[in-house]
Amino acid sequence: MAGYLVSDNRKVTTHRFIEMKQRGEKIAMLTSYDFTTAGIVDGAGIDGILIGDSASNVMAGNTTTLPITIDQMIYHARSVVKGVKRALVVCDMPFGSYQVDRKEGVKNAIRMMKESGCDALKLEGGIEIIDTVKGILDAGIPVMGHLGLTPQSINKFGTYAVRAKEDAEAEKLVNDAKLLAEAGCFSVVLEKVPAKLATVVSQEISIPTIGIGAGNGTDGQILVVDDMLGKNQGFAPKFLRRYANLYETMTDAIGQYVTDVKDVAFPNESESY
Repeated sequence: MAGYLVSDNRKVTTHRFIEMKQRGEKIAMLTSYDFTTAGIVDGAGIDGILIGDSASNVMAGNTTTLPITIDQMIYHARSVVKGVKRALVVCDMPFGSYQVDRKEGVKNAIRMMKESGCDALKLEGGIEIIDTVKGILDAGIPVMGHLGLTPQSINKFGTYAVRAKEDAEAEKLVNDAKLLAEAGCFSVVLEKVPAKLATVVSQEISIPTIGIGAGNGTDGQILVVDDMLGKNQGFAPKFLRRYANLYETMTDAIGQYVTDVKDVAFPNESESY
């Protein structure tokens, strides 16, 4: 089944992301962490799927993204890739895998691409990691940048509040976005930054911006799939729109199953051999 609004079933590439920006077509992205979910997300017509290090929170129950390892990210990415036919598949490089130096970052990036089969990698940061970004690009690996709220730096910032509200940080964000674009990144995520600033960045760089909590002036949007499907109850940031309430749906279904088992209503005669 093609997606709801998708008539072009060709594989989405990094080049097509840039083409979409050029013709003013918004880019829709979601995260996925497993084969089954990725197949559903891809079949519904999504343009890009991110195996986010948010798997640390969503899948492993950690309070931050910091604990997840390269091995764990490769496991999730490999599972997602097997379920995807059309979408561009991007995988986060986890904390500690690229911050040490260029050589180690490139080595880890090559390993992640070889072992996961994904289409591109995403790194958090601007000028601080630009040398490593260039090295990864030189190795032939497409890179998606990530600016604004960078969750891997949570202990530095001490808060998940909106970033770049002050002039100095806003100016740095614009400059970092330009650096990433000039280096050869194919897109950049802007997370939790003022909508006006995100719009300015989107207008000043030639590569697509993908927003999360950055208004609708970006070239695309991304959400965590478990959040937008309403599988959790506690997380409710301003930028999140819930398109379903799977927490309630799943709880009701499982509760009914428990009742049917205890009442010997399941399995019935037609469900037995």
